[in-house]
Order: sequence, then structure tokens, then C-alpha cells
Amino acid sequence: MKVYQSNEIKNISLLGSAGSGKTTLAEAMLFESGLIKRRGTVEGKNTVSDYFPVEQEYGYSVFSTVFHVEWMGRKLNVIDCPGSDDFVGGVITALNVTDTAIIVINSQYGIEVGTQNIFRYTDQLKKPVLFALNQLDGEKADYENIIEQLRENYGGRIVQVQYPISTGPSFNAMIDVLKMKMYKWKPEGGVPEVLDIPAEEMDKAQDLHQKLVESAAENDEALMEKFFDQGTLTEDEMREGIRKGLITRGMFPVFCVCAGKDMGVRRMMEFVGNVAPFVDEMPKPQTTTGEEIAPDANGPTSLYFFKTTVEPHIGEVSYFKVMSGKVKEGDDLQNISRGSKERIAQLFSVAGQIREKVPEMVAGDIGATVKLKDVRTGNTLNEKGCEYVFDFIKYPEPRYRQAIKAVNEADTEKLSEVLTRMHEEDPTWVIEQSKELKQTIVHGQGEFHLKTLKWRIENNDKIMIEYLAPRIPYRETITKSARADYRHKKQSGGAGQFGEVHLIVEPYYEGMPDPTMYKFNGQEFKITPRDVQVYDLDWGGKLVFVNSIVGGSIDARFMPAILKGLMDRIEQGPLTGSYARDVRVIVYDGKMHPVDSNEISFRLAGRNAFSQAFKEAAPKILEPVYDVEVLVPGDRMGDVMGDLQGRRAIIMGMSSEKGFEKLMAKVPLKEMGNYSTALSSLTGGRASFTMKFASYELVPSDVQDKLLKEYEASQKDED
Repeated sequence: MKVYQSNEIKNISLLGSAGSGKTTLAEAMLFESGLIKRRGTVEGKNTVSDYFPVEQEYGYSVFSTVFHVEWMGRKLNVIDCPGSDDFVGGVITALNVTDTAIIVINSQYGIEVGTQNIFRYTDQLKKPVLFALNQLDGEKADYENIIEQLRENYGGRIVQVQYPISTGPSFNAMIDVLKMKMYKWKPEGGVPEVLDIPAEEMDKAQDLHQKLVESAAENDEALMEKFFDQGTLTEDEMREGIRKGLITRGMFPVFCVCAGKDMGVRRMMEFVGNVAPFVDEMPKPQTTTGEEIAPDANGPTSLYFFKTTVEPHIGEVSYFKVMSGKVKEGDDLQNISRGSKERIAQLFSVAGQIREKVPEMVAGDIGATVKLKDVRTGNTLNEKGCEYVFDFIKYPEPRYRQAIKAVNEADTEKLSEVLTRMHEEDPTWVIEQSKELKQTIVHGQGEFHLKTLKWRIENNDKIMIEYLAPRIPYRETITKSARADYRHKKQSGGAGQFGEVHLIVEPYYEGMPDPTMYKFNGQEFKITPRDVQVYDLDWGGKLVFVNSIVGGSIDARFMPAILKGLMDRIEQGPLTGSYARDVRVIVYDGKMHPVDSNEISFRLAGRNAFSQAFKEAAPKILEPVYDVEVLVPGDRMGDVMGDLQGRRAIIMGMSSEKGFEKLMAKVPLKEMGNYSTALSSLTGGRASFTMKFASYELVPSDVQDKLLKEYEASQKDED
């Protein structure tokens, strides 16, 4: 295979909602390029993209698939991404390492929530976009309605390059207003006839051609001047204007395809080969220090590893993008992320399971290698002396969580290793070993996401697992001041133990004044702080420790021991055993013994005094509350809002966003357990949501009563 230079490489993401036909389109592209001799089908389980057993089992894409085509003397690297929102990690990864997005739309359904979400990611990353309207031969295909939807959503930047003569089962021809030709296919598709535009279509074609010329001219001053002078542009000038418009996101060209019959695919590929930007025409990626790195084949060698898979009979396959320089077989590189050395034994240009060995790859190219010793997703490998580090992929917050355990306890350690590997393959599977909850929690993007994880562990790794309801990380705090004292005294021959601590606890909030005077049971306690220490707790919130000892009733050397005693108890609140937070503790008096006082005595005295005072200070349970945003079709708004309110949600606001309604709410984590499934059921899969931790808030009294009873019952069970 030829070694392609940076100005001969184009990197493309193939995106779209589930069912839009991306995998079928990828198959047609591979067939047109000659890389495969026969097109596979999703139903036949023989496509280049969906080749993992779990994908063939479920009939949908789980992983993004990297493939390439050699086309018109150029190399097109394409990443075919999953359509389900549960597998959004593949979309985010692909957009970060490619330069142009082809968003595929099912012409029978039009713009879906998934389309909106994908477009939003392209917007955030400022990637060029072109739309491919697929399945125009479907019974419900409605081209004009989709164009109207696109214009409603994305305005005048939508520019038609093609339009169909008719849609539905009779679809067999389209007009290309860039080429000003008609393409017509036989019923089975394949190679089209290229014909003159029929007279009855000429007015419409010329009108759209003029709009395309104007849109192309708007992106370049020289072209604009020529357009004003001559009223038109040549085909090459139009391509140049469209390329510049793509790069600035000033225009989004629209194409017509029927991937299942290979109609329109070759023409779209010609456009991509001619017009989509090369890697060296796009904004330069930045290192972690903010340095912009050009895809310069003569620069220092630097590879960014963006994807890892484990494949039967091969093991780990590591996918990379050459960020700078050249990489050759046998190169020794340094893993700047992990401080280890690696040898690149083999280089491959890939198409799913098809791997073609190449001797060298240059800046901008995408490839794979195998059997690296210590490379993880997100690592940077450099030649000696190069210090580039790349870390530009940011994944969305998880939206679904389950506790996971091996059915056979003997498999626990092995399961932990497998979960670590799974996170390497898909960073949106987040694994948390929770000491607090005494559970292993798996976080993901939705129920299907974790269902897929379970299938793979049980079928590929032969470990039977079960999902359990994850415990909620409640917190405890106090709502009023309270006072307590405790004397620890122990005498059993020889040296004894003695320590007495008097303290006050009260709720802490930012900016509260220093303590001065308290009154309990008619008795006043004057406080003179000598030392104030503020501790940020690992689980959130603060503990403020105030030393107000006067007259030397407790020696200063015992204060750290008292603090340790407080920390012992703050890690296990009295209501539910959860972590406590946001408490100010004032140690104002106590007693010690000249012989028997020691650190353990004051640690125990401090712990017990704190526990007594905490219970008297009207303790309350706090629960984690999340900011939730739901993007929902307008006709389902009422159902979604009603469901949220049934989950104790507080609706914070609503807005319209390009054909959809956006609901913003604060919802307790306890109520979000099955939300992804419920939302899909309520909306027929047409809605999506995001969630992000917001704060801890007091639970309602009825919920607290229920939690206390549950905790008491669990303690009895343990006894």
C-alpha cells in the first residue's frame, strides 16, 4: 500500500442516529473503493463494521469501526460510529481525531434527537458537516420535509447539492446541482447513467445551482468578486468555495443516497475526495501545555492512541493518529504518559478486521498496531526528546449506574481485571470501587450500555455476573447546636487511661462568624478560639475544628488525638452510617490526669463526646441531587414532565431548541435509577438526557423516616 502524505489524507466520521444506515453506507463505500468484492448486510451479520460477536448478537453497532478507502489518489480514513446514544463515547472519540463529519439521516424519520445530539458535538468541536439523506427508497421517505426540518434547525447554512426526482420505492434518480447532471440507476442500483437534466426539472435545478454558487462565493472574497462580475463560478471555483465554507461551518451540503442499493454513494465519495478538507487545512490540535502542533511529516514523531480493542486470536489492537512526524515499523518510542518504552513492531491500515501492513505512516494518518506492552487509551508515544502530551478527548458524565459482582466469589479478582480492560476499550464505562458503599459500581450511558458490558463479560470472559441496585451515597449533617462531654476512664492494674473532653457542635456554612457565646439549658458558655483548622473532607463538605481550651485543662499535645476521634465518627454518621459533613466542632474544656492521660484516651473521649453531641444536634440526612437536562419532542413534553415530578424533581426551566423542548430539573440520584429506560419508553426512544452532580440537599422528612427504618433493619440483619 502506498504511503500517503498529509496533503493526501482526509479523516471522516460517519455519524447518525440508530437505524440511519451508517453501517450499510460504510459497506457501500468499501465496495465502491474495491476493498471488498461483495457488500455484506447487517441482517446477514457479515459487514466489515459490525464484526464483534456482541454486535452480531444484538444487531446494532457497539464499537466505532475504523476503515480506510483509497479513492482518487487520496486516502480517506473513516470511523463508523454507533448510533445509539448509549455508545456516545465512540462518537466523541471519532470527532476528536477526524476532520469532517458525515451525518446520516434516515429519510423515513427525519431529524431525531440523536441527530441533534451529534450535531451539537460537531458544533462544540467546530467540525465541518455534510448531511447524507439515506433510505430515500423507504415507504415513508419525505425529502422536502427533511430539507425543511434541516433549515428550521440549521438555517441558511443548509445547501442542497442534490435532490431526488421522487422518493419511496420508486426512487431511482437524482439531480446533482453542482455537476448539473442527472444520475439514474437500475432497480438493483450500482453504476448509474449520467444524463442531462430533463427539461421539466431544469428550472428547479438552475435555481438550486444558483443558490449553491452564491453560498460557495460567500466564503471567499476573490470568489465573491468574480461572482458579482460574471454571475457564476466554474465547478473548480465552487469546490474551493465549498471547502472554505465547510472549514468555517458556513455551509452544510446535503446529499442523497440509498446505501442499501449503492445509489449515490460513489458521487458522495467523489465530493468528499475533491472537497472535504485535508488534515493540514484544519485547526491544529493542542498539547496539554497549549502548544499547537501542525501535522508536519518532518516534525518529531508523536502518536496519540485513541482506541483499544481486544480481538480473538490477536489480543489488544491499539489505534492511533500520527499527530506529528512519521512512524515506521521497528521504531522505538517513549510512552510519555506512563514513562515506559515501546517498539512499534507492525503498522496496519485497517478496515474492521481487514488489516493491511504498511511500512510507514505520516502526520495526520490513522492506523493500528498490536502487542504493545504498556499502552492505554489516551496515551501519547513520542520519539526521544519530544515532550508532546495530548489529552483533548472529554467524555460526557455517566447517566446510569449499577452495582456489579461476580456470581462466584472466586472470580472477584478476575472480574476486577476485566472491568479495568473494558474501561480501556470504552472510557465511558467508568468503574468505581466504593469503600463508602462497599460495592463495585459500574457507571455508563444507559441500560443498553451496561447490558452490553454484561454480555461481553459473560460470553467473552466466561465470568457470570449480576447487577444489583447501587446504594446511594447519602451524607449526614446537623441542623442546630448541641453540647456534650465524655470521660474515658479505665483502670486495670498498672498504667490506666484517662481523658475527658467537653465540646460543642454546630452546622457549618461558608463565611460564618467565629464562635463567641452559646447557651444550653440556661447555662452560658463563652468561647475564645485559640486555633481554627478547616478540613476539606474527601467526600465533600468541611469539618472545622476549633481549639478553645483555656487554662491548660487539656494539653495541646492531645488535640490531634481528639481530632482523630472526631474523624473516626464523622466517617460513620449515627443515622445511616453515611459520611457526615459541614460540622464545626469547638473543644472548650476537659480534664487530664498527670499519669494516665495519653493519646488513645483522648481519641476515645473525643469520639464519644462528638457522637453524643451529633445525635442531639437534630441530625439530618442529605442526598445527592443532580442537574438533569432532557431534550424531548414537543408532543411528549407533558408525559416527561409528569414523570420527572413523580421522581421528586424540581423543574428549573424550559426552553425550545430547534424543534425540541429542553427541560431543566434538579432530581435526587435515588430517583434516577431506571430513568434512561423510562424516558425511552415514554418517548419511543426519541428523547435524550444528560445529568451532572449538583449538590447535596436535605431529604424530606418522610424519606428520612423510611431511610432510618431501612438502616435499622439492615443493622439487625447484620447482628
